[in-house]
Amino acid sequence: MPSLFSRYATPLVTGLFLVSLISGIALFFHVGTAAFHGMHEWLSMVLIVPFVLHVWKNWRAFLTYFKRLPMTISLALSLVAGLVFAWPSLTASGTGAGNPQIAMITLVTAARLGDVAALYHQSEDTFLSMLKDKGYTAATADMPLNDIATASGKSERDLVMTLVSLKN
Repeated sequence: MPSLFSRYATPLVTGLFLVSLISGIALFFHVGTAAFHGMHEWLSMVLIVPFVLHVWKNWRAFLTYFKRLPMTISLALSLVAGLVFAWPSLTASGTGAGNPQIAMITLVTAARLGDVAALYHQSEDTFLSMLKDKGYTAATADMPLNDIATASGKSERDLVMTLVSLKN
């Protein structure tokens, strides 16, 4: 292994682990979520590279752990803990599965224009006019919003961004 990698693998693992640790704790307690979310995700991904270099550098010593019971127990407990958290999402079905914000967006964008107008405290005609002003030319009050977006040459993302911009 080149000496540069050898010299920096462990310090980078340590530094990036500390960033992941601190940002993870902040996210757990909902402190500075906007600041820590991207940092935690991206720098945890970056952590993979020095981790692999660290394992490569210490491969012989690392292999000896697999000859002992603590590594087997630790890996088994980690797998079980991961499954405990993942199992509800992996086995859920229907509208309750997955991210509740995405489920809500899907529900709203599949609703008829007339039904969504009430969420904006607007009449169907006023809401229809608001959408047409935003370029949803194929809009009619009895159509689902997704169909309106598609017929108007817009994506679901465009539709959601338009709905957010219409908020009072």
